[in-house]
Amino acid sequence: MHADTLIHARWIIPVEPAGQVLENHSLAISNGRIQALLPTPQAREQLTATETLDLPGHALIPGLINAHTHTPMSLFRGMADDLPLMEWLEQHIWPAEQRWVSADFVADGSRLAMAEMIRSGTTCFNDMYFFPDVTGRVALETGMRAVLGMILIDFPSAWASDTDGYLERALALHDAFRNESTIRAIFAPHAPYSVSDQPLQRVRTLANELDLPIHMHVHETQDEIAQSLKQYGKRPLARLQQLGLTGPDLIAVHMTQLQDEEIEEFATSGGHVVHCPESNLKLASGFCPVARLLDAGINVALGTDGAASNNDLDMLGEMRSAGLLAKGVAADPEVLPAPKVLEMATINGAKALGLDAETGSLKPGKAADITAIDLQRIETLPVFDPVSQIVYSAGREQVSHVWVNGQMLLCAGELTSIHSDRLMRDIGTWQEKLREDS
Repeated sequence: MHADTLIHARWIIPVEPAGQVLENHSLAISNGRIQALLPTPQAREQLTATETLDLPGHALIPGLINAHTHTPMSLFRGMADDLPLMEWLEQHIWPAEQRWVSADFVADGSRLAMAEMIRSGTTCFNDMYFFPDVTGRVALETGMRAVLGMILIDFPSAWASDTDGYLERALALHDAFRNESTIRAIFAPHAPYSVSDQPLQRVRTLANELDLPIHMHVHETQDEIAQSLKQYGKRPLARLQQLGLTGPDLIAVHMTQLQDEEIEEFATSGGHVVHCPESNLKLASGFCPVARLLDAGINVALGTDGAASNNDLDMLGEMRSAGLLAKGVAADPEVLPAPKVLEMATINGAKALGLDAETGSLKPGKAADITAIDLQRIETLPVFDPVSQIVYSAGREQVSHVWVNGQMLLCAGELTSIHSDRLMRDIGTWQEKLREDS
């Protein structure tokens, strides 16, 4: 057999089947897809390849999936730190967005975010921001896999002036990228407190017609709950349920404020949760009860949120935070072991986004979305369990190679599809513009 690329690695962690670690194995890529996984001695005998890569101290994992972020907000990194969510939004972020957000802002912010994500092993991200068409074009340029949120919010922005404008642009976005294999568009109403009933009902109708998921901040803070009770007489999830938005196509982000019966009802609905532990901690929004959600059978994925509230897009760091925080919240060191955390950052994210047939695990036939992590570093030695080392010890500087659809986007730590020096010059220009708002 002949392969386009043949990678010999110390460990391959396919994620499916769960808990499997293949030692001294090789992975073959052909036409952008995983052709085979087999022991390295057999691979050397049975396969030839156009390109062969030896990674004797590395682990290959599925490319990490950032299931919730706001990529252009990387330009707001560090602008208004150490504030509660609503003060952060209303007094700093929203005014800065009104002043600065444009197609150029989104292009440069998205490119900065994608460079950071690739360098930390992320191959796919689920975005929610204005000018998603621009983010989509940058994703095509860089080679990343992207899910573009068709944003909807009650107030006007540089992207659209009213509900009709937002939804018209949403449908145009869906049509523009519908034939791109690495780009998908989904509905993204911002949050229950920022989108009123009628627009949400229209999203429900359109999502049914197009068979698309709905991505939304839900139950993020106690203040959100209080506002909903005051305005609608019910908690946000109950309101969403009444509007027909809860179901297997809902991707609910944060979910830090949950009662027992809400967990049961959400599990019955088949919805997905995206956990953003570091953003929740930084904004003091609350704790997502991850162990209880998983015990209830809910699919829980992992996201960073935006770099303005995290302040990074490092999914390796997010995995470590998720694993440790879950143990502390549950007061149980056995909850959320390392393999489960890795599932949250890979196959669970793919399931939430409806991409699990394409990505999220290393299985023959799936897209070759792969991350290589060098574990032969002082910081991760000795290696008794490579999965535990990745989740609890490894840093993003140990990510050496990244492939999406078989295309190498990071080679020995160097970006291949983004010009780093040019990017840094562009971000320096934005820094000077934004300095007075920081």
